[in-house]
Amino acid sequence: MVNSAVTGLDFPDYIVALFWDYDPAVLDWERQRSFITQRVLSVGTLEAVRWLRGRLGDDALRSWLLQHEGRGLSRRQLRFWQLILDLPVQQVDAWLAQPA
Repeated sequence: MVNSAVTGLDFPDYIVALFWDYDPAVLDWERQRSFITQRVLSVGTLEAVRWLRGRLGDDALRSWLLQHEGRGLSRRQLRFWQLILDLPVQQVDAWLAQPA
């Protein structure tokens, strides 16, 4: 994992662009890691997702998805991560069966 001391001023422009509704100077990786992860996964570009995977690593990303039960991600996104991170099919099926 890369140094975790990332502030809004240190995020790449393509990450800052995902937070159009926030002052980039207040984005803080340590305090808002879960929020940043969710935003990148739900609306991020391929480049942003690569950045996130580089920051977290696949094991931490897998843990985050399991802990949050895929909330905030589309059906298509969840199936993608199921394949990429080898998430249990039954678990992803159960998340998708939940009312929106």
